[in-house]
Amino acid sequence: MSASLVVFDLDGTLIDTAHDLVASLNHTIGLEGLDPITYGDLTYLVGHGGTVMIKRAFSLRGREITEEELGRMLGVFVDHYAEAMPGVSVPYPGLVDAMDRLSGAGYRLAVCTNKMEGLARRLVDGLGLTARFAAITGGDTFAVRKPDAEHLLGTVRLAEADPLRTVMIGDSLNDMLVARNANVPSIGVPFGYSDVPVAELEPTHVITHFDELTPDLVERLITR
Repeated sequence: MSASLVVFDLDGTLIDTAHDLVASLNHTIGLEGLDPITYGDLTYLVGHGGTVMIKRAFSLRGREITEEELGRMLGVFVDHYAEAMPGVSVPYPGLVDAMDRLSGAGYRLAVCTNKMEGLARRLVDGLGLTARFAAITGGDTFAVRKPDAEHLLGTVRLAEADPLRTVMIGDSLNDMLVARNANVPSIGVPFGYSDVPVAELEPTHVITHFDELTPDLVERLITR
């Protein structure tokens, strides 16, 4: 397998999902009498999947939650979120043009997210982007999830690409760690949901806009 691959995280990297995540989470915890969370809380909540998001929302409000309650509330969250999908979520500025450049230069594209695979696929499909990706994997696709290297390497295999010619793009610590653990160069974006500046997460490179994501940049990172 010699194909080159660019792998994207989803929430906060490919797609700005903040409004819809907050709306569904607040709907869910509101049924339990919790005060709504704010957009500022997203950096603490997002990146580990819906289960952790709900647990952390309860923690922010000083409430404990049982496993039974968590399972029930996850179902409520998923149903609310999926029903409205894609909602007002949109690709970040410059993304589509960047994907066109990369695909035109022969790079395959993939998604590696800790969001449930079914939700990830529904979101990507709702935005008309599915055909662009050689693989889409979620937090429940494999037995492990980011930052475990096997989540990224499994995505590479499904895309029938070469891990030695792969770059990971993301906005969070999990994205930088999974790239590091898989020995893959990383690109950090600062417009997502990280609770610290993305440069502090030590990606191989930082871009501030998808206009900067070019085949030349990806090739430099792969061959450095």
